[in-house]
Amino acid sequence: MNALPEKVEEQPESDTNLAAVSEVEAGIREFVRNDIAYLRRPGISALGEADQDTAVTNVNSLIQRVAGASLSEIENLITELERLRDMLHNEGQRVQREIAGYAQLSHAAMKSTRIIAENMTQWKSANDLVKHG
Repeated sequence: MNALPEKVEEQPESDTNLAAVSEVEAGIREFVRNDIAYLRRPGISALGEADQDTAVTNVNSLIQRVAGASLSEIENLITELERLRDMLHNEGQRVQREIAGYAQLSHAAMKSTRIIAENMTQWKSANDLVKHG
C-alpha cells in the first residue's frame, strides 16, 4: 500500500516533466520555423548582403570550374569535328575528280576499241575481196 501514495506523488512531477518537455519542443519548433521562414519569403534573407555575395561568388566559381572542363572538352570536340568535316569534304572532291578521270579514260578506251573494231572490219572486208576477187 505504500506504493500507491508514491505513484500519486510521482504523477504531478511527471506531468511537470511532460509539460517542460512539451514547452522545450514547442520552443525548438518555433526556432526552426523562424530560422527557415526566410527561405519561403522572396527578397528576405537571414544572411547579410556580404554573406550573400560571398555565397553567390562561391557557387558561381564552383559552376565555372565544373562547367569549364566540360565546355573545354566540347570545344575540342567541335574543333576536331570541323577538321574531320573539312578532310571529308576534300576527300569527297578528290574522289569526284578520280571518278571523272576514270570516266574520261573509260570513254577514251571505248572510242579506241570502236575505232580498232571498225578498222578490223574494213581490213577483213578488204582481205575477203582480195581472196575472192
